Amino acid sequence: NMTQVDFYILEPPSLENHERMICNIVEKAWKQGHCIYIRCADSQTAHNMDDRLWQFKDVSFVPHSIEANDDQNPPVTLGTAATPSNKTDIYVNLSDELPESAQNYSRVIETAGYDDPSRVAARLRFRLYKEKGFLLNTHNIAG
Repeated sequence: NMTQVDFYILEPPSLENHERMICNIVEKAWKQGHCIYIRCADSQTAHNMDDRLWQFKDVSFVPHSIEANDDQNPPVTLGTAATPSNKTDIYVNLSDELPESAQNYSRVIETAGYDDPSRVAARLRFRLYKEKGFLLNTHNIAG
């Protein structure tokens, strides 16, 4: 079964809108019954996203946790490890590296970034996915 890679392109880009966009994507996937891993570039990003998932909507709550400090296995986990420790079918990549064994997930969520360096890195990842033969989709999201 072919892994689908979805690139989300945010216009106009900003870090805050980018984080909110990720939360919306994650919330939608969780409501559809998926298990989601959010791969963060560093622990600061993981904590930012953790806070954002608590706050991004007044009425909404996405059950999630940072991986290392939880054994409850919520449907959404955040972490800095390349590979999640629990069962995941959607991999949200907020790092510059391609996920190891990307083909193990039904979908990989990528973003086109929120500033010049992250956009350059995203273009490179897009090319690498293409070279590896992944099915690529792009989605334009208004910030």
